[in-house]
Amino acid sequence: MPAAHERLAVLLSQSRRAVIFTGAGISTESGIPDFRSPGGVWSRMKPIYFDEFIAKEEQRREAWRRVFANSSGWVGAKPNEGHHAVARLVAAGKAVSVITQNVDNLHQESGVPPEQVIELHGNASYATCLACGLRHELEALKQSFLGRDMIPLCRECGGLVKTATVSFGQAMPSEAMRRAEAETLACDLFLVLGSSLVVFPAAGFPRRAKENGAKLAIVNREPTPLDGHADLALHEEIGPLLSAVVPAFPA
Repeated sequence: MPAAHERLAVLLSQSRRAVIFTGAGISTESGIPDFRSPGGVWSRMKPIYFDEFIAKEEQRREAWRRVFANSSGWVGAKPNEGHHAVARLVAAGKAVSVITQNVDNLHQESGVPPEQVIELHGNASYATCLACGLRHELEALKQSFLGRDMIPLCRECGGLVKTATVSFGQAMPSEAMRRAEAETLACDLFLVLGSSLVVFPAAGFPRRAKENGAKLAIVNREPTPLDGHADLALHEEIGPLLSAVVPAFPA
């Protein structure tokens, strides 16, 4: 095993309460395009801001058209070896939680208990009513939208329904942010996987962990602004690296 990989294995073996922080880079290995990179989703279509969704019927219709056309590319994607390695870390008790910027539900599908996944940007696998918070399954909404051209409304209160993701201009979920802050301050190792660490406020968590005394390890294909502050920074593919490293420490 290369020396840098051994250093990551040692950090994991010494940790008693690790937090894993994931960004788009872990899911691109499942074929999901990065939203912000050149050639990504937002370079091909303009994002719809939250206030536009609320105010304009044509924007709501376009948002739902994109959902059911799978414009984001996540529908049908499966967890990759990186997701499965993260799930093994959680199952072994090494990682107490997964804080993710992703909305693709792949950590849950890989076996991480939903209550241990903290979703900073929501979840694209279902929808919620913006008025009463009722959950709506996408398949039922799809039938109405495509079959009868009906923009989804809440079956209980008639309020606007939107995928359970955080749109541009929408407030971050307060409970998820509170939990992420608490886990960040309680961990002894903060492991970043596949995040460029430039999108705030989420990107502030690894710095907080380091300032609070935790070890900081970063695995990302490209350099990040925090590489110089990290105890270990590796510019590699996540899945192959974790597949080699995770079995190397005792559960």
